[in-house]
Amino acid sequence: MPVFKIQHITRYDYDRPVRESVNEVRIFPYAGGEQEILQQELIITGHPGLHYFQDYWQNKVAVFNLAEPHMEMVIESRLTVRTNPSGPSPQHFSNGRDILQQDVDGNIQLLELNSPDPIAGQAAIDEIVKQVDQPWKSIATMVQECNQFIFVHFKYIKGITDIETTVDEILEHRSGVCQDFAHVMLQMLRTMGIPSRYVSGYICPNKNGMRGEGATHAWVEAWIPGHGWAGIDPTNNVWVTRDHVKLAVGRNFTDCTPVKGTFKGPAHQKLQVYVSVGYEDGHVFEEMNRVTMQELPSTQPVEDLMESFDSQQQQQQ
Repeated sequence: MPVFKIQHITRYDYDRPVRESVNEVRIFPYAGGEQEILQQELIITGHPGLHYFQDYWQNKVAVFNLAEPHMEMVIESRLTVRTNPSGPSPQHFSNGRDILQQDVDGNIQLLELNSPDPIAGQAAIDEIVKQVDQPWKSIATMVQECNQFIFVHFKYIKGITDIETTVDEILEHRSGVCQDFAHVMLQMLRTMGIPSRYVSGYICPNKNGMRGEGATHAWVEAWIPGHGWAGIDPTNNVWVTRDHVKLAVGRNFTDCTPVKGTFKGPAHQKLQVYVSVGYEDGHVFEEMNRVTMQELPSTQPVEDLMESFDSQQQQQQ
């Protein structure tokens, strides 16, 4: 059972003082038997008081207000986590649509997670689904085939998409990063009526060349009848392993944003995200991601300006 030490630093720099920065933070490992928090410390500029709650998706959230004027804000998580064996592989569960329907009936969250979003390119999704959705296949088999389709037919290229890139745009150029592939797979699974949810977290490097290692990462969980939620990673064409550390789940990336909030002030801002993963043997893997932030129009009023900024700018790799 591997133990990882993960340091995650989110740093905002402003070109002039801002104030009343109110934020939500979702960088706490998701509660479950597949992982155990051994220690976690959250260090924030100004040491504001933290209020904790669980959101609709059962993610742990911390809320704080940095009221005093400031020109930088740093949110640092120091986490030690142990990942545990997850039990039988989802592939071993052969249940099909009849059992899935029994699970979904009357379950509000599963019903909410099994309907696709309206997109212009739904016909392209339908064509892909026709190759996968067959009545004799188990739900687990169809999930795995969707996963493999994305891995084979979509190219992993950093920098060509951002947090505002739509599923339609991803389908058009067939390229992107883990966040994009997760959103496409969610559209495919929900088109088939399979409840599925977005997952944010990390892949801890294990020297096998998995894409997204050592940075914030994204994958999908699908509801497998008889098994429950099962994680699967279309960026790497694998069911989740003990090297995946789960932070948050939701219908899409917006529900899992690591940091989001608002501040008062006309400042332009810069964002840097740093992640390091350490092992019990002392080896450390590091990743730095500089993110381009949208600038404010100079015509906006100064005193009453409330600019919303989401860590959706922290695009997952």
